[in-house]
Amino acid sequence: MSRIPTKAELLDWIAANPTLNSKREIAKAFGIKGAERIDLKRVLKELEGEGHLEKRKRTYRDPDRLPPVSVLQVKAPDAQGDLFARPLEWHGEGVEPIVLLIPRDSDPALKEGDRILARLTQVHEEDHNYEARLIRRIGVAAKKILGIFRKTAEGGRIVPIDKAGQNEWLVAPGAMHGAKDGELVEGEQAGPKDRLGLPKARIVGRLGDPSGPKAVSLIAIHQHGIPDDFPDRVLAEADAQKPAGLKGREDLRDLPLVTIDPVDARDRDDAVLAQADDASDNAGGHVIWVAIADVAHYVTPGSALDGEARKRGNSSYFPDRVVPMLPERLSGDLCSLHEGVPRACVAVRMRIDAHGNKIDHRFVRGLMRSVASLNYAEVQAAVDGDPNDRTGPLVVPVLQPLFAAYHALKRARDARQPLDLDLPERRIILSDEGQVLSVSFRDRLDAHRLIEEFMVLANVAAAETLIAKKSPLLFRVHEEPSPEKLDALRETAAAAGFTLAKGQVLQTRHLNQLLNQAAGSDDAELINLSTLRSMAQAYYSPENFGHFGLALRNYAHFTSPIRRYSDLVVHRSLVSAHGWGKDGLSPDEIDDLDATAQHISDTERRSMMAERDTTDRYLAAYLSERVGNEFAGRISGMARFGAFVKLDETGADGLIPVRSLGREFFHFDRDEGTLMGSDTGLTLAIGQRVTVRLAEASPVTGGLELELLAINDAALPQGPRRDGRGKAPRRKLMQGKRKTAKTARKVERKRRG
Repeated sequence: MSRIPTKAELLDWIAANPTLNSKREIAKAFGIKGAERIDLKRVLKELEGEGHLEKRKRTYRDPDRLPPVSVLQVKAPDAQGDLFARPLEWHGEGVEPIVLLIPRDSDPALKEGDRILARLTQVHEEDHNYEARLIRRIGVAAKKILGIFRKTAEGGRIVPIDKAGQNEWLVAPGAMHGAKDGELVEGEQAGPKDRLGLPKARIVGRLGDPSGPKAVSLIAIHQHGIPDDFPDRVLAEADAQKPAGLKGREDLRDLPLVTIDPVDARDRDDAVLAQADDASDNAGGHVIWVAIADVAHYVTPGSALDGEARKRGNSSYFPDRVVPMLPERLSGDLCSLHEGVPRACVAVRMRIDAHGNKIDHRFVRGLMRSVASLNYAEVQAAVDGDPNDRTGPLVVPVLQPLFAAYHALKRARDARQPLDLDLPERRIILSDEGQVLSVSFRDRLDAHRLIEEFMVLANVAAAETLIAKKSPLLFRVHEEPSPEKLDALRETAAAAGFTLAKGQVLQTRHLNQLLNQAAGSDDAELINLSTLRSMAQAYYSPENFGHFGLALRNYAHFTSPIRRYSDLVVHRSLVSAHGWGKDGLSPDEIDDLDATAQHISDTERRSMMAERDTTDRYLAAYLSERVGNEFAGRISGMARFGAFVKLDETGADGLIPVRSLGREFFHFDRDEGTLMGSDTGLTLAIGQRVTVRLAEASPVTGGLELELLAINDAALPQGPRRDGRGKAPRRKLMQGKRKTAKTARKVERKRRG
């Protein structure tokens, strides 16, 4: 009779033979036959019950080890270009193992999100536990779904939180990942959609209560794929950094530099100083210093910090949190220009004449010490005659020279005429619990404009220096509007009684003339919004195509390396161009500038969309308690399915669905930007003042549904009724088209008048 092995012997054998782990193979290995297999089965069951083994179909394996052949999901490359993968068959209770992919020359190119079948080898390396060899690729990145889980008798469903999301997704009982009814979950597509049914999904993450105070920004972060957790090795690298010393730097600690930021600033990466220029050939001129945190000293090419910063591209800001580009040890400490603390910086000294024109400039790598950390409101109050204890001693020696230099720069700006849009910025105030207390518009102070002008001048100086030294860099590019968008802007302006010059090379001063025509009128906001929408999207490029909006030929981002990777690239280029050290732009980075430019342009747009969606959700939450109330607003957009309205009080955007306008057919004219009723002649057009009732507010999606009550203070015409047979009136399309043509003629007469 063979001996039944002990539990320890069984576990050791299974660990040593991961491919021979069925009950039959185990019995064969230990010479167990006949009735003795019953005892073996009992021992295996006990090990399973104790958590030492888990049964997968007819095989047993250690749950804290990955099977030798596993399904993996490829992650993004790290700073060294290595590919790691997430094991999709991990069931252990400990930390998920790290798997490094070892590619062969014959393997196909893999990208983030790909699913692969791979053969694993357990290793004991510092940064990974397994090494994987590709067997085959079994699928590309699965479609992601963010939504509310609703439990059903057959498993459950995911109701998408995206306003554009149409279908619900079916979740099988074995794919629920322990989700509870009403939870916010992250899912992914599970197999092809049935021809007649709903698509299938599996839940891969549980995000908690969708109505919780942190859910609003968390939804946007997950929905847009913004990385919000730093890998351990990135945090370790940041924690190991030490403050930079004076070696190899110019000592700027005696300069009375100050930082001026929002009252709730999370980082301070720029400091400023202005002094009267005592040069005999520059009467009335100024010397301006702009000092920027020397992030390049701490985040070097090829490091883990650099790889993560490039991956993120920029910081993302939300009303309740920031998702930083750099860990707190750098963004909030070593790279933040705190008051009274020596900090490494890259600074530029610029001389301007009395009219604000830059005469010359030079860059230095220095060590500075801010004399004060100020906010915009207190600086403005101080120069307006109401200083506090902090700003009082600084008014004469520091603040007044800053504003004197600003007024000179403003004269140069007025001569240059960059695009001068007047679009107030919303500010959402939250309670400690994350509830919206109020929504207001931020004041635009001269203190804000001062910092903006100083930063623009420093950015121009950086671009000019690197061009002169023929050093590679990333430009901030803003191209002029397309002819099609300009034609649409002209149509909108003409309908409001204004004109935009035609038949000449467009310059920003032409657009400013239009904005000045509209200033103070009921159509001012419409013209500002329409002008903004006509603009091209700014982006980053190694090629210099100029900045149309700022009316500048040479422009690069230099002033915010804590929160923008583009600025870090420019800093490294300055380091290389001046021979300041070995932490400049590397040859590999130069070769990859095109790809870097495209990537960080994409991450910037990703953050903008996430921040906008978060604002929409907070506004919907704020207004959800006022459903049924009436609001004033203006039609800001038009689509076949309805009209978009921007509410005056909060700036929130809502939709008047066509289905809520009555039972008549509405003809959509894309060229005219109108919706016209076929029976009543009711016409909705961009720019009209409207009174609406809030019919529905969804904090989860950020959607607002509105009911139209009046247009330009006039009551709506009565819509058609259903006839006695319950049928809606016939679509009178030709009548709608005739009325559209009549409207066009009226616009034409208004233009001529």
